[in-house]
Amino acid sequence: MRLDEVRNLKWQDIDFDRDTIHLKTAKGGKERVIFLHPKLKEMLEIYGINKQGLIFKSQRNRKYNKRTIQQIVKNAARKAGIKKKVTPHTLRHSFATHLLEAGADIRYIQQLLGHKSLRTTQIYTHVAGRDIKKLADLL
Repeated sequence: MRLDEVRNLKWQDIDFDRDTIHLKTAKGGKERVIFLHPKLKEMLEIYGINKQGLIFKSQRNRKYNKRTIQQIVKNAARKAGIKKKVTPHTLRHSFATHLLEAGADIRYIQQLLGHKSLRTTQIYTHVAGRDIKKLADLL
């Protein structure tokens, strides 16, 4: 998900029965549906006290500021011992790359990321070197 999609995510956007998230505030005014990962579903069910309004709220019960989310991700990366610069967008890149490396079709990745053009997704996922080496096995 994009940073703004996370910030605007509401409880009514999540279908716990179908394990999907309906993003109504996607980039370019478009909507899309993505999967609800079982671990996220479990955490939401545990912490979803009143299940109304925004899912992620600040201590002041307001929508998170973009900078605050960026700091949360940065601090989590530091605590995990990651030395490289990590942003919320880095997580999006990593997600796409891991799906590609696991064998997911790039067109599905394009749909999940909400890219209009497949070309954007191809640049985005920057195919890993080890996958390039596997191409030799095809000959």
